This record gives sequence, C-alpha cells and structure tokens, in this order.
Amino acid sequence: MTAEEKDPVSNHNADQAPQADGLDVNEELAGLYAEIESLKAQAAEAEALQAKNQELSEQFLRAKADAENARRRAEDDVAKARKFGIEGFAQDLLAVADSLDAALAIESATSEQLLEGTKATLSQLQSVFERNKLQSIAPEVGSKFDPNQHQAISAVPAEQESGTVVSVLQKGYAIADRILRPALVVVAA
Repeated sequence: MTAEEKDPVSNHNADQAPQADGLDVNEELAGLYAEIESLKAQAAEAEALQAKNQELSEQFLRAKADAENARRRAEDDVAKARKFGIEGFAQDLLAVADSLDAALAIESATSEQLLEGTKATLSQLQSVFERNKLQSIAPEVGSKFDPNQHQAISAVPAEQESGTVVSVLQKGYAIADRILRPALVVVAA
C-alpha cells in the first residue's frame, strides 16, 4: 500500500492546500481591484473638486474686480457730483446776473425804472431759489424764537411776550432741513 492509499485524509488536505491558497490569492486580488476602483473614484472626485475650486477662484477674482470697478465708479460719481453739483444752480443764476448787468447798462434810468427793474430781478432770484429748493427763513414779528432757525442778535424790553421775535434784521436760508444761515433777529427780553 502506498502512502497515499494509507492516509487518504492527509492526501486530500495536501490537494486542498494549494486551492485554499489559490482562493486567498483570488480574494486578495479582488480586494486589490476594489481598492484600485475606490482610489480611481477618489482621484476622480479630487479632480472634480480641484476643477470646482478653480472655477470658484475665478468667480471670486471676477467678483472682486467688479466690486473694485464699482467702488471706483462710485468715487468718480461722488467727485463729479461735488464738482458739478452746483452747475444747475449756477446756470439759473446767470439769468439774474444778466438782468443786473442790463440794469446797470441803462445810464439814464429813472428811480421808478430802477425800482421796477430791481423788483423784477428779485422776483427772478426768488424763482431761482424755489427751483433749487432754497427756502428763506423770515419769522413774523411776535412769533416764538427758534434757536434752530434764528440767531438772536440782542434782547430788548418789549410789550410782547418774552422770547418772541421783535424784529428781523436779516433773513435766513435753508435747503430742505439744513440751515445755511439762521435768520438774524431781535427778541423780547
């Protein structure tokens, strides 16, 4: 009897050992292939993220440049507004200046003509003020003194209530709610 015939179990185990090692190799290869596929997927994902990062970087740079351009345009607009903001008002005043020049050019004007021309020019000036939202501050006698719109030059004894306007020495002016010059007034003591 041969050794193989005497111990069929050990012979069987010897035959299976290479197969078991073969299965281990196949499993290991399958694991390696799975790992390679996983790495390929991760590499593709990394490439996609790099592309997205590049796209977002470019968008950021464009947005930054747009913001910088908008800031420069706004600065230019503000500078132009400061420089030319008075242009409309100045153009309106040219007609008033022309009227004054015309009045001075008349050498033989009577006092009535000068008075009439002065009133017309004043009316023209007031029209310019209205168009440009310039309002006069001329409180009525007896009205309450308002320190936000009036400047008291002096206080005099008067028959009217204390703290009221006795007389207006000079009109004040405002644009919207901003006082350019307060009205100069005398108040009752």
